[in-house]
Amino acid sequence: MSFRRVSGVAAVALATMMWGACGQVYRPVVIPCTGNSGVPGCPVEPLPTSANFHAVYALYANAPNGISASTPNYPGGAMQIDVSGDSIIAETPSNDSKFGNNPTHAAILPNNGRVFVASAGSVFTGGLDVVSSFTTAPQLGSTSGFGPVNTIALPTGSLPVFVNTTQNSAVYVANFGTNSVSSINVANNVVSNTATVGTNPVALAETPNGQKLYVANQGSNSISTLNTVTLAPNTSTGFVSGFTGLTPVWTVARNDSQKVYVVTQGDGQLWTIDTVLDSVVGSQPVGAGANFIFYDPNLGRLYVTNPVTGMVYVFSDTGGANDTPLQLAAISFGTGSALCPSGCAPESVTALANGSRFYVASYQLAASCPDPVIGSGSACVVPTLSVFDANSLAPEITPALTLLSWSPSGTTQGPFAPNQYAVLQSPACTVTTPYSPVTIRFRVFTSASADSSRVFVSMCDAGAIADINTTGNNQNNPQSGEPADTLVTDLPAPFSSGTAPPGGEPPNQSPIFMLSGQ
Repeated sequence: MSFRRVSGVAAVALATMMWGACGQVYRPVVIPCTGNSGVPGCPVEPLPTSANFHAVYALYANAPNGISASTPNYPGGAMQIDVSGDSIIAETPSNDSKFGNNPTHAAILPNNGRVFVASAGSVFTGGLDVVSSFTTAPQLGSTSGFGPVNTIALPTGSLPVFVNTTQNSAVYVANFGTNSVSSINVANNVVSNTATVGTNPVALAETPNGQKLYVANQGSNSISTLNTVTLAPNTSTGFVSGFTGLTPVWTVARNDSQKVYVVTQGDGQLWTIDTVLDSVVGSQPVGAGANFIFYDPNLGRLYVTNPVTGMVYVFSDTGGANDTPLQLAAISFGTGSALCPSGCAPESVTALANGSRFYVASYQLAASCPDPVIGSGSACVVPTLSVFDANSLAPEITPALTLLSWSPSGTTQGPFAPNQYAVLQSPACTVTTPYSPVTIRFRVFTSASADSSRVFVSMCDAGAIADINTTGNNQNNPQSGEPADTLVTDLPAPFSSGTAPPGGEPPNQSPIFMLSGQ
């Protein structure tokens, strides 16, 4: 069936496939009636055995009335996907105001016990700034879905936009509006400490040893360095020395805790910070507009995406001067490329834990849609996923995989028409720079399951999550005789709690971030 344009806008992005976001408008679709989804009348299905159970989490927004400081919004939510069952097994209630009305980012504890979500609700009149958390389905040991949503209120105007932790006892929150970072005591669900940092913090990276926290301050072009126990500054100034980058947007820590990497959107650099000295030891160009870093600790790789220039850069995390990254490849998604002949914007990357492949989620914007289901009279977006061999760095499938499907007969009606590969563009899913809590971070975001059997892509405009089967004896070249990566299905986000358009069904919420658990 074709999609109807729905007037709706969403606030904020991070996918995080969690991690990190795509943003906020919805399409009328049918949600699968699968076990433990919380949908009345759906059968209860047993959870897979713990030995085989793996989960991925999706963050979605619910803003049917649009992004406006004077327009009310509705709560967002999260859902848990059972990897082996290719199904949704848990969702937060779509009308639960405890979750917050403008989710921006999410993180999971290292023990996979609880998920934390930041919501910058005060961008809307009457909205609340909160950090919400819930217990995951595997930890509950039952088929009841998530545990109750717990909420930690932050001062109005805090605008929390990022959560991060490498511990099971504390979670850290970047507050864009109050230029601060808060520490949350996980055991008590309270803010235990707050420290002032630079202007408009947008990203955090805690070192794996749990000793230091680094803050990317977008507004003041600086990187704060804090002690994780007291949030006291680690340097006399409170900032990393030698950092001169413009508009830092994302940061990650190396698995040995010796280095932290920061990408700057304004001047397009990948910066390396020595965590012992808290100083910059080098930088490499990745082009103005770079938006994201994915760190693969298994292969010691850094992947940097640049949707503006249509490039993806691959680095080894060692090998350069002063122990800085060494560039291995620069991959083009620009017009005329084999991966995307019409030109695509690569926005996020994930990699399989088995070390065989990495994946790039991208999208093509078309003013005159090439998909006959949509029609040339409308603008559309084509979400895609590119598959690469991790050893050769060569693409396995060209052009990229399209991510829309028609669900098998006998299950549930799919959200897309047969052979459809594009959806209408949603203004709510437009990514702007620099980032602010009233816009999204990611139009598409990808995350791999811990067992390397699946890759998932949140698609903001489509209101759905693509589920890709990656199995095939760790091979992906169709010529090898092994099956190539295959789209299994698209899992639609739940219905919006907002008002349906005249004569229409309630729209679907928009996935904005993906996060992988164990």
